[in-house]
Amino acid sequence: MQTNLADFIKNTREGREADAILRACVHCGFCTATCPTFQLLGDELDGPRGRIYLMKQVLEGKQASAKTQLHLDRCLTCRSCETTCPSGVQYGRLVDIGRKIVDAQVPRPLSQRLLRTALKEVLPRRWLFTPAMKAGQLLRPLLPKALQDKVPRQSQQQPAGLWPTALHARKMLLLDGCVQPAMSPNINAATARVFDALGVQLVVAPKAGCCGAIRFHLNDQAGGLDDMRRNIDAWWPLVEAGAEAIVMTASGCGVTVKDYGHLLVADPAYAEKAKRISALTRDVSEILPDFEAALLQKLDGKINQRVAYHPPCTLQHGQQIRGKVEAVLRAAGVDVTLCADSHLCCGSAGTYSVLQPVLSHQLRDNKLANLQASAPELIVSGNIGCITHLQSGTATPVRHWIELIDSALGN
Repeated sequence: MQTNLADFIKNTREGREADAILRACVHCGFCTATCPTFQLLGDELDGPRGRIYLMKQVLEGKQASAKTQLHLDRCLTCRSCETTCPSGVQYGRLVDIGRKIVDAQVPRPLSQRLLRTALKEVLPRRWLFTPAMKAGQLLRPLLPKALQDKVPRQSQQQPAGLWPTALHARKMLLLDGCVQPAMSPNINAATARVFDALGVQLVVAPKAGCCGAIRFHLNDQAGGLDDMRRNIDAWWPLVEAGAEAIVMTASGCGVTVKDYGHLLVADPAYAEKAKRISALTRDVSEILPDFEAALLQKLDGKINQRVAYHPPCTLQHGQQIRGKVEAVLRAAGVDVTLCADSHLCCGSAGTYSVLQPVLSHQLRDNKLANLQASAPELIVSGNIGCITHLQSGTATPVRHWIELIDSALGN
């Protein structure tokens, strides 16, 4: 694709990156076939190719409009288009740049600004989000439908079991996260117990919090980068002390932390540290295969359930990790299936389900129809947003797959 970027962006780091991404696009349109919003809406401007044209126009100096902003808002940033693209177009990075410029040119209505501010100020702060979640559960029947779907019923929550106390020579870090401890408190505890059984101690750095994705993708990119720097500061002494890896149980966090090296490349105080942190970061599904023999010996086919697995977009498209969760579960004796159109987003997409509830619910219902076609006793996934979103539309239990492994170990 030929480009002629405007002077305001041409000689900046973001401009050079955007120009390289645009030039990689060959207009083939393969991406539209796997774009969830294009499939629902049938509008070229609600697919990756159309959105790329819109962003190209803005980057070349055309004034953005509310319509431009709407089409970019409707993008899930699921990055399914990146998996499909034969030219390696890094669409996710381009849309971050494009949204920042468009939002600077198109003021949002007051209601949108208030909602986005509330999301980016409350969600990343556990000391605010946890009591807000508890209050939301008490007042759930009174909340708007879009918010009800984000507040799991207490009966649907698996209480956190005991955190292991044994000390092991092998140590890895675990990101506790911001919303996951309140929404599904057992996930990280279950992960710690599984690793304890394998002779690895998981350590949580107390000052590490939100990975930065929430602020960054709500166009508070400076705030998101500050969250990233705080995490690096919290982890660095433990990294220097020999932590083998930084374990991610939420793939949405994992895809962001793996990108720290790129996002902070221009920060001289953090660039090298961020690169090291990204290199150490691994989804839990990437680590357990290293312990396959020991894990199988302990499990010995103890799991006897029909399980449907939903691979999060941030895992299969963002991190390009496929097949590992299914392999771990099948090796443990689980009758696990992938549903039709397993590559498509469930509609959660971080804050998307709150900001775009109509499209989000359509995608959720389509996903659940496919998942439940095999009549599973349990649905599992690897990201807290997907788990909560799917659970809001079905009576079938939805849990993190690591909790299934934990249960099979007798914890």
